[in-house]
Amino acid sequence: MSSELQTKLDYVKAYRENRLKVANEVLENHSLFKELITICFSPSDKNNHKACWILEFVSYEELIWLQPHLDFFCSNLKILKDESAIRPVAKVIQLLVKDHYKKAKNGISLSEENLQDCIEASFDWLINDVKVATKAYSIRTLYVLGNHYDWIHPELQIILNKDYGDHSAAYKAVAKEVLKKIEK
Repeated sequence: MSSELQTKLDYVKAYRENRLKVANEVLENHSLFKELITICFSPSDKNNHKACWILEFVSYEELIWLQPHLDFFCSNLKILKDESAIRPVAKVIQLLVKDHYKKAKNGISLSEENLQDCIEASFDWLINDVKVATKAYSIRTLYVLGNHYDWIHPELQIILNKDYGDHSAAYKAVAKEVLKKIEK
């Protein structure tokens, strides 16, 4: 038997309006959120990547909803294999890490283990064969993390300098921007 959320996800297409519509339904019905996260990290679920698309949109509005699920979310990053699922999750990681270091009273709080999982996933996506958007989010996430972990910026510099010539203009633009910030 298919759940209400699964039925909605069956009809999701890549169109932005279409993804926003389902994201808004989740935002209006917080009880769907836990199931959404579960589907995001169920690679065998046919709607896995669609759930990740929706999670990205929901995270723009209610990132804090992830707080009780962070251990599950971060510890399962490595099971994602589908590029369509990884890209939005890489963006969510970027949002989480930025918010964590803002130190806002009602902000996201990542544990040391959560942070290590984010670092590992971001480096994996940076060095593996994934599309440029995922790499760009990973670069920006690692830059922020590198302001708090001494070893990250030197590693990031090596990878960006080594891979620079092999990538698209979009990758080069992000790499150049981040390398400039590191070198300051």
